[in-house]
Amino acid sequence: MSAHQRAVEQIRQSYAEIPADAAPRLAKATSNLFRFRDSGKAAKLSARDLDQVISVDPVTMTAEVQGMTTYEHLVDATLPHGLMPYVVPQLKTITLGGAVTGLGIESTSFRDGLPHESVEELEILTGDGRIVVARDDNEHRGLFRAFPNSYGTLGYALRIRIKLKPVQPYVRLTHLRFTDAAKCMLAMQEICEAMTHDGEPVDFVDGVFFDPSEMYITLGRFAERAPYTSDYTGMRIYYQSIQKRGRDWLTVRDYLWRWDTDWFWCSRAFGVQQPLVRSLMPRKWMRSDVYRKLVALDRRYGVVARVDRWRDAPVQESVIQDVETPVERGADFLEFFHSKVGMTPVWMCPLRSSSEWPLYPLETGKLYVNFGFWGLVPLPRGQFDGYYNRLIENEVHALDGHKSLYSTSFYAREQFWQLYNGDAYWPVKQAYDPNGRLLDLYDKCVRGR
Repeated sequence: MSAHQRAVEQIRQSYAEIPADAAPRLAKATSNLFRFRDSGKAAKLSARDLDQVISVDPVTMTAEVQGMTTYEHLVDATLPHGLMPYVVPQLKTITLGGAVTGLGIESTSFRDGLPHESVEELEILTGDGRIVVARDDNEHRGLFRAFPNSYGTLGYALRIRIKLKPVQPYVRLTHLRFTDAAKCMLAMQEICEAMTHDGEPVDFVDGVFFDPSEMYITLGRFAERAPYTSDYTGMRIYYQSIQKRGRDWLTVRDYLWRWDTDWFWCSRAFGVQQPLVRSLMPRKWMRSDVYRKLVALDRRYGVVARVDRWRDAPVQESVIQDVETPVERGADFLEFFHSKVGMTPVWMCPLRSSSEWPLYPLETGKLYVNFGFWGLVPLPRGQFDGYYNRLIENEVHALDGHKSLYSTSFYAREQFWQLYNGDAYWPVKQAYDPNGRLLDLYDKCVRGR
């Protein structure tokens, strides 16, 4: 904790030295955001010494973690104690602070909600330069509750205390195939409500939509022993196995990172799913953060756009989003998405929030399904960038859903504050950043300043 206190003092002083006309921006080694921005007058705020696991307590089943710690490092610290965070977002370099101030999700979310729901305490550098400790039971409760989905516009998480849960060494997977989206959503709802399938407890639930006649729900159950374990960190590709195997076994660590090696299925854009390329690719490069850096380079230099122009191919729009709809409307969303956008596969992950978090107002106790889709879609002739993303935004909210703000958004200001509860946001913003040192949520997440 003494090292942590030195790091806190360093970032506090660094923040105080930033000129008043420069918007602070947290300098991170990795990012999983897809809002690429010109830095402009932004000043980098160093967080180089805030990336450690401070402690893991196997008795209280809690961990003290610095805000820039990646889930990869956190899991490496907790698994030797037979513990894991309640929700482990699917990519290794997502940071704990990022998952709490943004939103994370994974296959335990049908039971345990989103990552911030297992947080007990937050130490935050606020917009007005204070260091405060926020909990659900102290004078900073309003900040504690508004922090999720605030994306660094209220302050930065320096230290987080989270609850942990016991694990077993292996996870047994069962892939259930469906040929009808409505039946798939109904089965997902029944399994999540009962938390069982065929008389056995279920610990993990997610799924993949390949096309209207082929989709899967994957059920995971902890196990003390396994007859074998599969390895999807080399030549074999996890998402392809779902279509080929009804049953599978993974170590718990490999299960938690099953999506990371190929960034779900996005590694195919870089040729990494071609056997020859894959055989030559060092394993250490087959990671989501490497692919993310390649996307950032392309964004900077426009390589794909130049190739498309040379080929006289249609301009492509980046469609990288995670959205939630009530499970009852999930089949409607899939029908819309397949007919209007046509990108596949689509990740499906059920979630249920156990209490109210004002800036991401999901109905407490209600089952939603997150749909994740990431890639490029050719634009129809005569349409401009934003066409598909606007279609998706409109449809999601017509279905009483919500979308995460880690990627591009196109909302009008008034609509945005209605959807993301400006009535709750602005009193907290005024209390902890009265001079507006940090961007507000609309400027950061929609205007991309």
